Amino acid sequence: MNVFDGVRVFSATRHTDRAMIGEQVTDWLTANANKVEIVDTVVKQSSDSEFHCLSILLFYRRIAVVKVAATPVVQRAAGGVKP
Repeated sequence: MNVFDGVRVFSATRHTDRAMIGEQVTDWLTANANKVEIVDTVVKQSSDSEFHCLSILLFYRRIAVVKVAATPVVQRAAGGVKP
């Protein structure tokens, strides 16, 4: 498995929730598109005699944001360079 910073877990047991889990994953991915990089995905299904559970795990790495400081501008006055 790849190196990761975090994991986002989506899980549903009710039929209506399982039907909507794809939209939840898509919404989270859209909201975090510029913040994380997905490095691995695991989909699991488990059940017993009454319940069925669907889980989607997204392993992600945070995207580093590089901030560039503004370069100070030297202003020239009539008498020379202003400090």
